[in-house]
Amino acid sequence: MKLRVVELLLVSTLPAMVLAAKGLPSFSLAAATIFAGTLAAGSANAFNMVIESDIDRLMERTSNRPIVTGVMSKTSAKVFATIIGIISLLIFWMFTTPLAALLALIAISFYVFVYTMALKRRTSQNIVWGGAAGCMPVLIGWAAVTNSLSLTALAFFMVIFFWTPPHFWSLAIKYKDDYSAAGIPMLPVVATKARVHKEMWFHTILMIACSIWLIISAGLPLWSMVVTVLLGLVFARELLALKEGSENYSKTAAKIFQWSITYLSLFSVVLVVAQLSA
Repeated sequence: MKLRVVELLLVSTLPAMVLAAKGLPSFSLAAATIFAGTLAAGSANAFNMVIESDIDRLMERTSNRPIVTGVMSKTSAKVFATIIGIISLLIFWMFTTPLAALLALIAISFYVFVYTMALKRRTSQNIVWGGAAGCMPVLIGWAAVTNSLSLTALAFFMVIFFWTPPHFWSLAIKYKDDYSAAGIPMLPVVATKARVHKEMWFHTILMIACSIWLIISAGLPLWSMVVTVLLGLVFARELLALKEGSENYSKTAAKIFQWSITYLSLFSVVLVVAQLSA
């Protein structure tokens, strides 16, 4: 289920629910959404491991996954992924809203069919467009509360959308040899360091801009805007250190990866605290 990845996806779900409810959602609704979201993401990830078992065994980072090592067969993994996916959708439908259930189905389908099967092995922009699946928890969390969507929900979606490429490309820099051995055209594998840096800057700037848009759209206090800008500036400072000729290029990329997780976590905390104090 790649629960460490799932944990990161869920970081944005609860803040979206708090913004949608303009306060704390009920415990039962939040628990149902988080649990169902975990199963939905786990289902998509399990299907991903079935489809990519051939390349997982070629990469050191993924060589210990259960299908590769023989702990679980592809058939068992498919059954597991299907069952937890269905349970997830039923929980969303019964305990949240129909729209949340529909969005969860779209998220699973998009990750499996669009990102994993159609994009990942064919284009260096795979994570840009395929990463939209990772933005869906925001919309799902919002829809679980309101059974609708809004411009504020869209703004939050776009924050995650532009956050994803610099986050993932910094990891891909560290595991460039792995991706190259598996024949996966991640941008750091097929493009120059200068181009990778340029595209990371492009997405980072838009991420900061969308973060500001979200603060304004949600009508949050001024202090949250100041903190959001400061977090964005720290992100930019870390990215500035990723110089093409640096001897610590991979280490700097790894630092950016870690900071990107910290950024999203702190930004989510800011959103919750700002909404509850508004």
